[in-house]
Amino acid sequence: MPRYPSPSRVSYTFGPGPLTPAVKALIWINIGMFLVPLVIPQISWYLALVPAAVIERLFIWQPLTYMFLHDGVFHIVLNMLMLWMFGTDLERAWGTRFFARYYAVTGIGAAAATILASLVPSRFADVLYLTPTVGASGAIYGLLVAYGLSFPNRPVYLYLLFPVPARVFVLIMGAIELLSSISGGRSNIAYSAHLGGLVVGYLYLRLRGGNLLAEIRYRIAKARMSRARRRFDVHRGGRGSGGDGWVH
Repeated sequence: MPRYPSPSRVSYTFGPGPLTPAVKALIWINIGMFLVPLVIPQISWYLALVPAAVIERLFIWQPLTYMFLHDGVFHIVLNMLMLWMFGTDLERAWGTRFFARYYAVTGIGAAAATILASLVPSRFADVLYLTPTVGASGAIYGLLVAYGLSFPNRPVYLYLLFPVPARVFVLIMGAIELLSSISGGRSNIAYSAHLGGLVVGYLYLRLRGGNLLAEIRYRIAKARMSRARRRFDVHRGGRGSGGDGWVH
């Protein structure tokens, strides 16, 4: 005879559950790399992302190694918490191999965005060209956009207080990063890497499925149809006219 829990017993869960293989490996690698500079401080200058070093001295490993270094305990704890919270469900849905490849692509893509931003003629770019960038945040922002696309209606607590759908959460975070990068914001935050992770992650997922060009064509065709309806004063009618007549 099945047994049911007592109504007085209430269970609570936090986060996505146990660590998946790639997420666990990434967390351990990040912790290990966080400890190495404490013993050998000079190594950070070789492993952090410095656009000048990549371009002029051909330190081509830096776009990969920078994402495993962190500047302080709070930095690594926050990134690893987000890796667990958003990466675990993605790895379960995608499989370990694709998840690991996506994480690497978005992290390296964020580095490429930082290097490109450092070449733009401006005072900010001049500083960025010589400034070390560290942290997994570029890849983490790639996970955010993937989570928003994969689980768009799941609630995410903005600032741990306000529940919003995952897709809205990603849009808010992207808007914050864009506005912060334009206004200058805090100089010790790599906004170009964050935005690079978001954009590269979105494009990678769309191109992988072969849907990006199709979606662009769909949007163009939809815009043309809307203009034609307005021009010729065409209105939807018939059965079901109260609903949305177009499905994406």
